[in-house]
Amino acid sequence: MDKKRILGKIKELDGYLEELDSVRPKEFEDYTNSISTKRSCERILQISIEIVLDICNVIISNLNLGIPSDESDIFSKLKNKKVINEKMAITLDEMKGFRNILVHRYGIVDDEKVFEVLSDKLSDFEEFKSQILKYLK
Repeated sequence: MDKKRILGKIKELDGYLEELDSVRPKEFEDYTNSISTKRSCERILQISIEIVLDICNVIISNLNLGIPSDESDIFSKLKNKKVINEKMAITLDEMKGFRNILVHRYGIVDDEKVFEVLSDKLSDFEEFKSQILKYLK
């Protein structure tokens, strides 16, 4: 297992989450009133999710689990190998979907949804890191 690379990615993720914490507003109105704040939050969320996906891919590769058929298959493979639990597999699939919206702009990005993620879902990153670190031990 390439622990050094995974730990480096986790450190990178920590840096982005700290940055996100410093720019995210506490109130929805403050979020919607600043285009630069909105775009900063969206971009940092996108990068953070991509780092999570990178970590998953490194583990898949290190465990020689084969090439996933799609990103959702990544999470199934990790769940089946007990790297992550079932709830986290579902959470990661939701993160991936949210990242796709941010990247590809499938419709207009919903400010309420982004703010909900900023307010209520950042702990998902911490839980992901916890499960990965537990697996690495």
